[in-house]
Amino acid sequence: MNLAARIDDFGKPGWIALMIVGFMTFWPVGLAILIFLIGSGRMGCWKHRGWSRWQQEGRDRMHRWREGRWSGPWAGPSSGNRAFDEYKTETLRRLEEEQREFMEFLDRLRQAKDKAEFDQFMAERSRRGPDQGPEPQPQA
Repeated sequence: MNLAARIDDFGKPGWIALMIVGFMTFWPVGLAILIFLIGSGRMGCWKHRGWSRWQQEGRDRMHRWREGRWSGPWAGPSSGNRAFDEYKTETLRRLEEEQREFMEFLDRLRQAKDKAEFDQFMAERSRRGPDQGPEPQPQA
């Protein structure tokens, strides 16, 4: 197992701790770690490409807590008030369901956008005709 995979087992906190230690020992090491994290997408919350590993771990942690298998410092599935516990459980279940539905909606929206772009491409391609060469790509 390589070093990056071992640190991935600790998630973002492991990478952040390694980066801080790198900055404290010799700042270029910390900067190199930061560049690696951004470049590899390990810290990129702006890359909304479905559930990342750590988001899924967070959901798993929430499920363990809700089911009473939480092992954190604030452990305890019950507050001692049964009515509140039932309300909390139902609210968390409803929020998880809404989150799942919203993620499915976003997936459908992305698929519809991709299909529209593809259909537009195919329409433009059919309008060009087979006798013309490939259309020049715009420079970005």
